[in-house]
Amino acid sequence: MELYRKLSKISFLKNSYAYKFLFVTFIGIHIPLIGLLFFILYVKQSASPHSIFVFTLIMTLLATGITLWVLKKLIRPIELASKALDAYKNTRMVSELPITFKDEAGLLMANIQESIAENEKYINDKQDLVYLLSHDLRSFAGNSQSLAKLIIEEYPSDSIPEYADLISQSMDQQFVFIETVIKLIKEEDEISKKVMDAKNVQIAGVLSHVNEQVAQKLINKKIKLITTIDVEEALVKIDEDLLIQVLVNLIDNSIKFSLPESEIKVGAHLNEDQLAFVVSDSGIGFDSKYKEELFKKFTNRSRLGTANEPSTGIGLYLCKKIVEKYQGKLLAESEGVNKSAEFSILFANIN
Repeated sequence: MELYRKLSKISFLKNSYAYKFLFVTFIGIHIPLIGLLFFILYVKQSASPHSIFVFTLIMTLLATGITLWVLKKLIRPIELASKALDAYKNTRMVSELPITFKDEAGLLMANIQESIAENEKYINDKQDLVYLLSHDLRSFAGNSQSLAKLIIEEYPSDSIPEYADLISQSMDQQFVFIETVIKLIKEEDEISKKVMDAKNVQIAGVLSHVNEQVAQKLINKKIKLITTIDVEEALVKIDEDLLIQVLVNLIDNSIKFSLPESEIKVGAHLNEDQLAFVVSDSGIGFDSKYKEELFKKFTNRSRLGTANEPSTGIGLYLCKKIVEKYQGKLLAESEGVNKSAEFSILFANIN
């Protein structure tokens, strides 16, 4: 940057990055000519054609090397701007770029610095707003849940405790949903700030936790969960708790769209360099031409479950977002409506 700073102090070069390159190139081209003139004028004896040729060749090579080296120094602002963008994109590190230069490279650095600062402010404001809304939602849900518990304790009639119990269950689901969204936002914030390290994931332990969380819903619809594990552990780039959450959401989705007394299969397999989790059911399936719609936020393809369970429209969207944040893939397959569905999570195995 020192060469760029010095050239920027020259009045006719200050406002043009292109002129700086042309200026350096112009001088570099004329170094051999200037050297040759001095050689001819000040050599003590008449120079032979051979010595002139050799001197000119040496001067040309030397001038070319010096010019290329200087030009490499001169593109330093572009390198800094590129590294600043990469650092912010990969680790969300905000670099301090110089913003006082007036030429094209200076304006580029200033615009990148301003854009990064504005984006960082937007992200922080969004985080604050979401946390505020989440706090208020938890308060509202907590009030409703407390009232429902009071109704249950009073037992004023046979029907009201049943309705209150439904309210309480609904509030429990809202708490889980709110906590999931908050955790996702926090994880996104952390992921964007650092490179995720690979971790050894104990597959049996993960699926055991998953089974505990979906057990009651399986019992309610009399659905059997069949688990197949072909790999004990794998080194992957994902937080274990979030992996559990994704699998729970996928199984919840299968339970919702499966008929009572059916089966859901969950498998963990290691295929070459890929760790695969597969959740398959014999439920209502979907039209394959709409499979990408399933992963869109608030998709209009969301439906009621087989027992009229409601859908938020963001469950699969959140799953896909988490998986892709950790460099994985979430795929959905179905042979058609009423022909079952299969969801696959794929991660690169780093072993």
